[in-house]
Amino acid sequence: MQTSILNKPEILSPAGDFSRLKFAIQYGADAVYLAGDMFGMRTASKNFNREELKAAVDYAHAEGVKVYVTVNSMPRSEQLPLLPDYIRYLDAIKVDAVIVADMGVLTLVKREAPGLPVHISTQTSIVNYESARAWHSLGADRIVLARELSLDEIITIREKTDKSLELEAFVHGAMCISYSGRCLLSNFMTGRDANRGNCAQACRWKYALMEEKRPGEYFPVYEDGETFILNSKDMNMISHIPELVSAGISSFKIEGRVKTEYYVATVTNAYRMALDAYFDGTYTRDGIWADEVNKVSHREYWTGFYFSDGIGQHYGDSTYIRDWDIIGIVEECDEAGNAILLQKNRFFKGDSVELFSPLAKPIPFVLDYFENDKGEMIEVAPHPEMRVKIKLPASCPKNSFIRREVK
Repeated sequence: MQTSILNKPEILSPAGDFSRLKFAIQYGADAVYLAGDMFGMRTASKNFNREELKAAVDYAHAEGVKVYVTVNSMPRSEQLPLLPDYIRYLDAIKVDAVIVADMGVLTLVKREAPGLPVHISTQTSIVNYESARAWHSLGADRIVLARELSLDEIITIREKTDKSLELEAFVHGAMCISYSGRCLLSNFMTGRDANRGNCAQACRWKYALMEEKRPGEYFPVYEDGETFILNSKDMNMISHIPELVSAGISSFKIEGRVKTEYYVATVTNAYRMALDAYFDGTYTRDGIWADEVNKVSHREYWTGFYFSDGIGQHYGDSTYIRDWDIIGIVEECDEAGNAILLQKNRFFKGDSVELFSPLAKPIPFVLDYFENDKGEMIEVAPHPEMRVKIKLPASCPKNSFIRREVK
């Protein structure tokens, strides 16, 4: 299929707070999704109060970027009186859509803000075209597909639904072992309701077996030789852009509202570059973007359910792959590459590093000159959060990163 006749999907990035929102936008997001201080599914992220929400929408719109606000928790009856005013506020500040999972919330949105676009959350587990049609008939503008769907099943849904219904799908990030995130394990283990944003990630814990008459004697529980029986690998579809585009997916969603600015920037940048390369005819599956997503902290990658029924999902331990670290973030930089760096990790003269900037290939170089904030030449930058004057191989914008491979 020729890319010229395909609609170009949006890159949809997470924004756990205002800083992450700015990084997502600077590094190529077409849209961001975020939460206010109520009714979102990620209370672990900082999120946005009302004033911050308005500021975020204004900032994003000035940059030509859309904002989708999550209202996708499962509210109890006592919370419902808070919703009408909140929905009207979101409409008034001109958010581009709300993401909902509860039928009652959808009803309230349609009553209080009938012109506000609605996206149906992955929490609703949409796995067939009749379900997609039903939500569309109730006023949904977009559905966020269940993560358990194969690529062929997504193609079928696209073929059998009205083209005005947009399809959004997760393409990168952490996976939940429960069905589309609907889980009670956190409630059961800790009293923290995963369906109202307070997941304790109990599925990531290491478990053992204890016989009731032998208290204190713990026996390991094994699956394929490991004890993390509910732990999942991270999704990574960066090498399958052609298949995702051809399937008719409208929005490529990146998970990670509690991840760092660097994570948001790197993964957003990689998918932006890969998608643009596909549409300009320069995409290769092993291109630079495939390497880029390995430069963030992550669990072992896999392709989710897109090409399998879930076999291979299990991740056998609690470790993250951290092959790169950040030594600093560029705060200022002139045309000659003289920069002020906010230090994040200690570094040394002679270190081999990379300059990573928005929508650009990384530039490797060696640290051969830097000085402290007193203008003194130094060979070791020992203190995180110190500002260091540094010579870069090229000019770069604010919020570029200097990173280093961990040997």
